[in-house]
Amino acid sequence: MKRREKNQSGGEEVTMKLSDGNGLISSRDPERKNGVNTMRVMGAFVACLMVSSVFFSLSVVLRDLPSDGVPSEERVLEVDVKSQKEIASGEGTSRSVEEPKDKLLGGLLTAGFDEQSCISRYGSVSYRKGSEHRPSTYLVSRLRSYEALHKQCGPNTESYNRAMDYLRLGNASAPPPSDCKYIVWVSFSGLGNRILTLASTFLYALLTNRILLVDPGANMTDLFCEPFPEASWFLPPDFPLKDQFNGFGQSSPRCYGKMLKENSPNLANKLKPPSYLYLHLVHDYDDQDKLFFCEDDQSFLKEVPWLVMKTDNYFIPSLFLIPTFEEELNNLFPRKEMVFHFLGRYLFHPTDTVWGLIERYYRAYLSGFDKKIGIQIRVFDTGTGPFQHVLDQILACATREHLLPGVDKDKSISPNSDTQKSKAVLITSLSPGYLEQIRDLYWENPTITGEVVSVFQPSHEEYQQTEKQMHNQKAWAEMYLLSLTDVLITSSWSTFGYVAQGLGGLRPWILYKPENRTVPDPPCRRAMSMEPCFHAPPFYDCRAKRGIDTGELVPHVRHCEDMSWGLKLVDPSTD
Repeated sequence: MKRREKNQSGGEEVTMKLSDGNGLISSRDPERKNGVNTMRVMGAFVACLMVSSVFFSLSVVLRDLPSDGVPSEERVLEVDVKSQKEIASGEGTSRSVEEPKDKLLGGLLTAGFDEQSCISRYGSVSYRKGSEHRPSTYLVSRLRSYEALHKQCGPNTESYNRAMDYLRLGNASAPPPSDCKYIVWVSFSGLGNRILTLASTFLYALLTNRILLVDPGANMTDLFCEPFPEASWFLPPDFPLKDQFNGFGQSSPRCYGKMLKENSPNLANKLKPPSYLYLHLVHDYDDQDKLFFCEDDQSFLKEVPWLVMKTDNYFIPSLFLIPTFEEELNNLFPRKEMVFHFLGRYLFHPTDTVWGLIERYYRAYLSGFDKKIGIQIRVFDTGTGPFQHVLDQILACATREHLLPGVDKDKSISPNSDTQKSKAVLITSLSPGYLEQIRDLYWENPTITGEVVSVFQPSHEEYQQTEKQMHNQKAWAEMYLLSLTDVLITSSWSTFGYVAQGLGGLRPWILYKPENRTVPDPPCRRAMSMEPCFHAPPFYDCRAKRGIDTGELVPHVRHCEDMSWGLKLVDPSTD
């Protein structure tokens, strides 16, 4: 039963419910009833908010619990800092807190370091895009095994001291120590060469169960952090052969190639393995020196406790042609073009001084752009640059491959665009002239796409200064900055560019080497892989004892794009 009454204020009519004996409740006091309902609704709403808040907090904190199920203070702090940053920047309103980046690079790096001892080791991941390239589980396992061996046999250990005593005594009656063998890398050549050869020597050490010790030379300790936990890779200053490093060459009495000339054939049958041998793998090495890459010679070398190597070649491609190493290398690197990418990221971490150069420059000039293009310029022409044909070749490559937009010299304003993109161009060159001309081109003319192009160059040292500390620190910083770009243009034959592309996991566009100061057509080509080129490989069939084209033996070792006689690793599956 219903009736309509005027409310107390004489306003609108309200419908009143009366009990009719069927359980209906009379609503004689509508305002009171509405207030109760409102309070109940608000109470339920507040309760729901509280429950939702609790569940959200738990989901954030517990999203990536460690294996013991307890959220670490570091993880909680990381989430809190990220949340504050996202709120401050206006991000995070439409998405949840981002997952932390993998600072161990899929297990490539070990967690056994104090993070403050070398900021770049774990901090560099913040400047790189997530990589789809993952190291094999076998490579990760072998790196951990090597680290344990280095800790056991490295400088100032009992095993190292025994090996040093044997080295000092020479061919004494005492048997050589059997638990640890060593290879000493001699600091030699320019910085790009040093990085590539050090990676090559480390892989050889990994394959032969040797300990790698690094001659610090003039400034290696100023450039690179220690890569192995709890043991140094730098050679102690009291190493007995250190004063001879500069004099080592093909005529040295303990040079392996020289010994082969004097005792060949069947050196192994004529000589007892000496306490040490010098391996000359520099670009001027001869046919006897190149026998280092033969299986029979490796059988003799593995008995020598100390090997000392001087090289300016990235010789890893020829290691893949030694049958003894084939299975191990296939297990370590299922994808052949990833060798230097993984070894480089494992071994080479800029010192805090160099990392400061990298961080400050990146934040000041490169962050915030939609795309970053690296251009590495190495000119082999004599005379004073910049050279017009080099500039024309760079611009032809960049515009033809749609890496940079063309300009419209007939207009003064770019076309309007609702989604205007910005591009940063990072140039590395000994000369400032290319920066100035490319920068002026994009300042004085609008782009045909409406994109905004900014051009930067960290330094222009005019000429290479191999032994100068700050010169090398800047060079290392620039290689690293190039590796942080999205796409890369590099010069032929340049180890500087090889390092950048490998660390960055980039397949660059390689500028063909100009002839007669004329722009090649086409000006550049895309690299087959991100691997560096071995500039001076052997062309010898160790079994047949005759010359052979080593670029035709296996599908994953081919001739380089920029040097027809060189060798590089490729993945045939990516052709």
